[in-house]
Amino acid sequence: MRVLNRWSRRPFAINKLEQLVRLVRESHEQPLTGEAQLPQLVGPDEVGITFIGHSSFLLQIGGRNLLVDPVFATRLVVLRRQRRAGVLVRDLPPIDVVLVTHAHMDHLNLPSLRAVVRATRRLRGRAPVVVVPNGVCDLVRTLGFARVETMSWWEERVVEGLRVTMTPCRHWGARMFRDTHREFGGYAVQPEHGGMTVYHSGDTAYFPGFREIGARLAPDVALMPIGAYFPDSYRSVHTSPEEAVRGFLETGARWMVPMHYGTFRLGREPMDEPLERLQAESLRLGLGDRLRVIGEGETIRLGEQPLALPAEYIGASQRS
Repeated sequence: MRVLNRWSRRPFAINKLEQLVRLVRESHEQPLTGEAQLPQLVGPDEVGITFIGHSSFLLQIGGRNLLVDPVFATRLVVLRRQRRAGVLVRDLPPIDVVLVTHAHMDHLNLPSLRAVVRATRRLRGRAPVVVVPNGVCDLVRTLGFARVETMSWWEERVVEGLRVTMTPCRHWGARMFRDTHREFGGYAVQPEHGGMTVYHSGDTAYFPGFREIGARLAPDVALMPIGAYFPDSYRSVHTSPEEAVRGFLETGARWMVPMHYGTFRLGREPMDEPLERLQAESLRLGLGDRLRVIGEGETIRLGEQPLALPAEYIGASQRS
């Protein structure tokens, strides 16, 4: 006869509530670290990637300024971040487009989005455009954006001079519990008339779709999540560092930038472990400077350079 432990006898909601209470308590145990920096601006013919923290980035591409999943808030309701946002809203350049990957509160933060709209209006006199998955429009409709665009997997459209494609991932999109109609995904962004492509995977577990993303979109840089993978059940919706590297290599991208680690205490692994495991895997595979770890507030410029895949991944992509 199967023996039930105390967790299996209790309602799912009670177990999840206790996990949340523990995470909230732990998130307040240590003081905030890190300091905001001024973002480094790049020329119209360059690609700049500024890490704000967690899954938030400022992208400068094709002469446009984008934000992906901008979260500047110190607290998500009661969960407090561990490291400060690397850039302040007031220091951002005027934003053309905001991309939101899904409705979870650590990716779609309403106060942050309102602040971005206000800041861009002050600088430019008009608000940015926001792109969200289908089913998420109601959350951002009243925030003051110039326009709300909704997309599903593999849809492609030109937004403010940029070619935006929504990409598949393995995650879920409900903001609370029952609003499971909300879609989710990642994005690939390229200047309308050609140039480098930046791929932000969104939250995702490892899945075979990385190869298809590489074959169809040929990204130059992949922003990949590496945290919140323990206990192992979390890997049904999040990648471990090693799985993130595997996904990156299968896209055929030249560079990988890690994200979704070190900011919010979402998994049970030690806060420093994801980056340590990522760097160990990079060393094992000989990735060298193809792994680009960016500190909060730091900016990297990316240009053309030859692509070299580890031997075990040759054939995963037709790019060279």
